[in-house]
Amino acid sequence: MPSNLEFQVHDEPGLDRWFAGFGSTRTAFVGRTLRGPPNTPILVRSFGDFQQVFGGLWQPSLLGYAVEQFFDNGGREALIVRVVNGARAATLTLTAGTHALALQALRPGTREFLRAAVDYDNLDDPDEFNLTLQRVHMQTNPRIEDQESHPALSVRRDAPRYVGSVLAGSRLVRMRGAAPSVRPDRTVDPGTGLATGYVHSSCDGDDGAPLTDYDLIGSASERTGLFALEAAEHFSFLTIPPISRDQDVGFSTLLVAARYCRGRQAILLVDPPREWQTADDALAGSRSWGFTSEDACMYFPRILAHDKLRGRFETFAPSGAIAGMLSRCDAPAPAWAADATEEPVLRPGHRPSCLVPEDRRIKLAALGVNTLHAVRSALRGPLRSRTLSPGGANAPDWKYLATRRFTLSVLASISAGTRWAATMPHDPSVQAAVEAQVRAFLDRLHAEARFGERIPDDAYFVICDARVNPAAGGEAQSLQLLIGLGAERIGEFHVHRLTQHPLAVKIAPVTVNRLARQACSPIDTYWVERLADDLGPAAP
Repeated sequence: MPSNLEFQVHDEPGLDRWFAGFGSTRTAFVGRTLRGPPNTPILVRSFGDFQQVFGGLWQPSLLGYAVEQFFDNGGREALIVRVVNGARAATLTLTAGTHALALQALRPGTREFLRAAVDYDNLDDPDEFNLTLQRVHMQTNPRIEDQESHPALSVRRDAPRYVGSVLAGSRLVRMRGAAPSVRPDRTVDPGTGLATGYVHSSCDGDDGAPLTDYDLIGSASERTGLFALEAAEHFSFLTIPPISRDQDVGFSTLLVAARYCRGRQAILLVDPPREWQTADDALAGSRSWGFTSEDACMYFPRILAHDKLRGRFETFAPSGAIAGMLSRCDAPAPAWAADATEEPVLRPGHRPSCLVPEDRRIKLAALGVNTLHAVRSALRGPLRSRTLSPGGANAPDWKYLATRRFTLSVLASISAGTRWAATMPHDPSVQAAVEAQVRAFLDRLHAEARFGERIPDDAYFVICDARVNPAAGGEAQSLQLLIGLGAERIGEFHVHRLTQHPLAVKIAPVTVNRLARQACSPIDTYWVERLADDLGPAAP
C-alpha cells in the first residue's frame, strides 16, 4: 500500500488509534557480507548506506551485488541480515604493567578495524582510566566511522563502573577474560611520546567459511539466519541470493523461507536455477523442479549486469533487481491494487541473459514462472504475474501475484494496527472498538477503489465479537478477529483468523460454511470452522 496511507480512527471517546497501511517497497536480504553486525536486521535506504555498514561488493558473496541491483532498479528500503559461518572477531590488547586488558571486536571479520586510547585526565583514583574506542575505515585510513567514550572506568570488580560491566553494553567491543589488577597504561603518540596515541586491533579476525543452507536457515529460538528477521517490524519481499557464483540456495532453505514468509505476510523471491540457461531449459526444469508455494514467485531468466570488481559483464541471479523493479512500480500506484496492463521492465544497465520467445513465455506463465524484459513491446500480450502456487490449490486466486500481495499487505496492516488490543481486557467494548477500527480501514480502501467496483458487502467483512471470542474462564484469552476479503469469484471470500496475544500475533487461514442468505446480513451468513493449518499453535 502507499506509504502515505495513514489515518486516525476514533473508536470511542478518548480512544484514538492510528492505523497505518504498510508500504510494499521494503525487501529483506539474507546472506554473507564483508562486515557488519551478524544476525541483526539493519535498514538501509541506499547502496551507500549498505557500503557504510556492510562493506559493499565482495567477490565471495553475491548479496552485495543483489543489493546494488535492487537500488539500481528503483528499490528504496532494504533490510540486511548478515550471516556468518565460523567468523572470528579481531582482538585489541592494552598493556597494563606486566599484564594486559584484552578486548575483542563485537563484529567478526577481517574488515573490522578498531583502535583504542587510554588517558587519566581529571582522575584521582589510581584504579580508574578513561577509554576511547573508535571504528575506523581502515588502519591506513583513520576516517572515524563510530566512536565511544567511557570515562572513569575501573579495574576493581566491585566498582560502579567496572570495565567489564560497562563494556558489556558497548557497540564495538567486549572484554576478554578478567580485568588486569592495575589500570591499563596511558597510550601515547609514538613519535613525541607526549600526546595521546592509539593502539590498533590485531589482524587476527577471520571472515569464516562459505555459508551453507544450515547457516542461512539459522535457528528460530536463537534468532539467527533468516529468523533474525523476527526483530524487524515488517517487509514485503524476502530474497536469499545464491550461496556462491556456482551454488544455488538449497531446496531446504527455500521451503523454510517460504513457510516463514507465510507467517510474516511477505513474498519470497526465488531465483531460477543456474542450469536454466534457455527458455527450453526453464520449461523442462520447471515441470520437474518440485518447489511450489503461493507465497513465492520467480522471474526468468537471470540478468546480465556489470561486475565492478571484475570489470566485465557477468550473469547474476535476478531476485535483487526484481525486488527493486517491483518496488519502483509500486511507488506511484501499487501493482497489486489492480491488474496493470504495463509490465515492469529492468532499468538500463541490466538485461535478460537470454531471449524468451512469446510461445515459451506463455507456457512458462502457465507453470508459474514470470518472464523478465528489458523493454516494453506492443507485440507481447499482457500476462498476469504469477506465484509459484501449485496447481489445484485450495485458493485458485493465489496463483496471481497481485491478488496474493494485496491480501498479504492488508493482513499485515491490520495485524500491526490492532496490536494495541493484545494487552487490553478482552471485553465486548474492546472487541467492538477493534472491529470498528478494522472496518474503517477497509472502508477507506474501498473508497480508494482498492476492491475494484464491488460493493462493500461483496468486498470484505470483519468479525470481532463473541462468535470468535468465547467468554474467558479464569485467565485472559487472546483476542481473535475474523477477516474476509473478496475472492475473484463474486460471493466467495478468503477468510483469515487473526489472533492477538501479548507475546505474539498469528494469522491463519480458516474455512467457512455458507448458510441460507434469506433476510440475513452478509456477516450473519457465515459461521466459522477452524481449519487445521500448518502454522502451529499461537504463541503463548
